[in-house]
This record gives sequence, C-alpha cells and structure tokens, in this order.
Amino acid sequence: MDGRTEFRFNPAEVETPSYVIDEGLLKKNLEVLASIKEQTGCRILLALKCFAMFSTFPMLAEKLDGVCASSPHEARLGREEFGREVHTFAAGYSEKDIRELCETSDHIVFNSFAQLDKFRTLVKSLAAGQKREIEIAVRINPEHSEGATPIYDPCSPGSRLGIRRAHFDPDNLEGVTGLHWHNLCEQDADCLERTIETVEANFADILPRMCYVNFGGGHHITKPGYDLNLLVKLVTTFKKKWNVEVYLEPGEAVALNSGYLVSTVLDVVQADMPIVIMDSAVPCHMPDVIEMPYRPHIAGSGEAGEKAWTCRIGGPSCLAGDIAGEYSFDAPLQTGDTLVFTDMAIYSMVKTNTFNGIQLPSITLYKPKSDEIHTIRRFGYEDFKNRLS
Repeated sequence: MDGRTEFRFNPAEVETPSYVIDEGLLKKNLEVLASIKEQTGCRILLALKCFAMFSTFPMLAEKLDGVCASSPHEARLGREEFGREVHTFAAGYSEKDIRELCETSDHIVFNSFAQLDKFRTLVKSLAAGQKREIEIAVRINPEHSEGATPIYDPCSPGSRLGIRRAHFDPDNLEGVTGLHWHNLCEQDADCLERTIETVEANFADILPRMCYVNFGGGHHITKPGYDLNLLVKLVTTFKKKWNVEVYLEPGEAVALNSGYLVSTVLDVVQADMPIVIMDSAVPCHMPDVIEMPYRPHIAGSGEAGEKAWTCRIGGPSCLAGDIAGEYSFDAPLQTGDTLVFTDMAIYSMVKTNTFNGIQLPSITLYKPKSDEIHTIRRFGYEDFKNRLS
C-alpha cells in the first residue's frame, strides 16, 4: 500500500484535526532499515527532530539502535522512552545543558573546538562520577552542498554548523572518538557518494584516528527508487577502508509516508476562486508547508485544473498565508467533508504550535491487522494555557 497517495483507515472514525500513524507502514519502513543494518553492520538512529511519537518507540527500538537528539529535552525523551543509545548534537551548549546531557546521553557531539575545550573535562568528570562512558565527537562541515533549499543546507555559505577543514585542529583530539557530518536533505545515495569523496579528500589524516563516523541524516532510504545497493556499497567500503563504525541518523526515512493529517471542511466561500476553510491550520499543524515551502498531497485530489473542480484550501487562523495550496477534485467539496493529507508523520507533530490558540491535532495510531484506530493523545485548553504565563 502506497501511503503517499492512499490510506486504509476510515476517516469518518477519526476526530479532527488528528494525526494518524499507520503502524503497518511504519513497520514497512523499519524492515528496509533493518535490511541495511544487516547487510552493512552499520548502526541506525532515529532523528527525534523529525519524528518523536514516543508511543511507537518500543516498536522502533526493536530495529533501530537508538536516537539522535538536538537538546537536553530530546535526549531525556530518548533515554526515558527509547532505552537505547542516545547521541546529542547542538550548535552550542551551556554548562547547564552539559550537566543534563551527561545524565541522558551516551555520545555528545561538539560543533567547535572552543566548546570541546570548555566542556571536555566536565563531561569526563561527570561520566566518571556515574561510572559510565560518554563518548565525545566533533562535527565537521564537509563544505559540500547537495541541498537545493538554502535554509536546509548545513554547508551553505556562512553556515554555523560544523568545523571547516581550515579551522580543524588535528592536535586537539584528546578523548575524541567520533566524527560527525550532516549535509543531506531528502536525497539519494549518489549525494552521499559525492559527500564521502569530499570528506575523504579533506580529512584523510583524521579518519584513521576515529572509532566511528556518523554520516548524519537526510538519507531518503525508504523512498521508492532510492538506490539501496549503492548505500550498502558506500557504507561497507567506508567501514573497511577506515576501520570505523558507521552511523546513519535518518528521521524522514523512519516515518516516511506512514502518517496522515485528517481535517474537516468547515466552510466553502467564493472569492477569486472557491476557498475551502478546514479545521487544520497550516502554520500550526504543518508549518513545513510554509517553511520549506511545499504543497502537501491530499488523497483523491489532483493538481489545479486537473479535475472538474478547483479550489484553494486554507485553515481557520488569522494568518493570510494559512494556505495549503490549490487542488482539484471530481466534485465540489462541501461542509463536513473530510480531507486526508498524506506524509504527515514527519516534521509535523514535532513542530506543532498553538498560534491563535488553535486546537492541537490529536495523535492517533491505526493498526491495520485489526483495523483499529486508537487515539493516543488529545489536546485541549490546558495545553495551550500551560505554555504561557
């Protein structure tokens, strides 16, 4: 079943707005990732910045090796709910951050030698006090861009992310066991291949000194057509050549095309064209539509003008740009109709907000084997109020 264009639950049974995660589609992605692990011996982490529905963590933990976090809160969630490895990277840490992270993280990745120098001794001291090991890594900037959208390109000019070779101090690696980079976004293995070539050319003297290398995220491993064979070749070759462990930390690939946002039509008004108002607000429930930007797919819809009736679809907020896009349907939409947006597991729940006091979507799990829909969490006024003071 193609979760990109289809769904197999009954939307009439879903309260709206609501995110619906199809457990079967999530498991399908996990099987692909498990196969990559089996063929290469690499370790795969879930990027919490993309998908952090912790009610699914027991299932994910059966196939994945842990999580990568970007803050003390994410690291704590990973430690408490996932129960496996926790890797943390942030562009900068405070001492408070480090003290919290040393309670939850197995690996801490630094973005500069200044931060490494500031906190290396503290990390080792706190780890010793807990009688456990915390590995230290540094993030490099490969200075090799593959992304088309500058806001998502960690190697764009002026990027604050990663140490460039010109600023890399090979004499300051005491206690450093890992190297990390991240430069991809929804891309295939050929982009990784070119990145590896650049890293090997620029850091050939550093790689043999490492125990592991983290290739970061952005690998669209579970997207149909992704070159899995090339990925296997790249990982196995790199591991053998440099005698290191390899980590991948996908977010999208874990939950790609496994989730939906279900919304109800509240009104249809006539302006320059028919305007559909739904109970999902784009800036609140799918902010990447505005940030990326992109046009999300609605099951059963076509491009503007493709089908008999074309409209613009937007939400209830006061933001003029609260627009999902223009769509066509076989027949005009009516008040009470249901809209099912696809590929809404990723970068959705983790980015929701309560602008205008808009109701947060419920979080729902669909179990295809039993054809059951379980509402995991509902949100209300207190969730809105408790974020304020």
